[in-house]
Amino acid sequence: MQKSILSVKNIEVVYDHVILVLKGVSIEVFEGGVVAILGANGAGKTTLLKSISNLLQAERGEVTKGEIRLRDRRVDGLTPNELVRLGCIQVMEGRRCFAHLTIEENLLSGAYTRRDGSTAVKGDLERVYEYFPRLRERRRSTAGYTSGGEQQMCAIGRALMSSPSMILLDEPSMGLAPQVVEEIFNIVRDLNIKEKVSFLVAEQNTNVALRYATYGYIIETGRIVMDGDAESLRNNEDVKEFYLGISEGAQKSFRDVKSYRRRKRWLS
Repeated sequence: MQKSILSVKNIEVVYDHVILVLKGVSIEVFEGGVVAILGANGAGKTTLLKSISNLLQAERGEVTKGEIRLRDRRVDGLTPNELVRLGCIQVMEGRRCFAHLTIEENLLSGAYTRRDGSTAVKGDLERVYEYFPRLRERRRSTAGYTSGGEQQMCAIGRALMSSPSMILLDEPSMGLAPQVVEEIFNIVRDLNIKEKVSFLVAEQNTNVALRYATYGYIIETGRIVMDGDAESLRNNEDVKEFYLGISEGAQKSFRDVKSYRRRKRWLS
């Protein structure tokens, strides 16, 4: 039986005490899984990840209903630092490297919550370089002068330095060339298989995400409207037309799809 590592149960998120952004959202990530949160820009993907990583408060947002559990421990009241120490960390949208620091200094900053000594940290730094050989080559380079792909690798490597069991990835493909996106997702798959790191990936690039994920959720205007294993979502006609850009016959209006309209009624 699969064991849950992350469980989000019926949460609602409000900004500025009045703006309802997420409405009754529930998702689950099993240990060793790669789960994709799919949807258009503004659908609520980033808000969902920030709800889990407890970063909403900086943006005047809060979880007003529901609960979030990591390994069956309720964590929605913890600080981001406490969550990182429990093994869950977020890689923010836009990479967010420390531009004035070197690549290696950025990586080492990811270990600031650890208390297991410099030898363990050095060992993990070497492991990061094994997964990201390009970072080894650029280790002395100022991060702000490296490419977008290298910065994304640095951001993921920095997260790995916290020794996580769960990584939240927000739009890892944004602004990157297709071949770099494939390289990033191949590394994610390697980390998942070899290091047993579970991933929750918020991604607009549905085509790529569903090739690497094991399960997916589709979010629209703050609500989950569909979920299923990655293969079933890839083969779903609605998903193929509206998220993968594949249509059989004449192009239809989004609201003309009956199954989508039914889902919307269920959620009303």
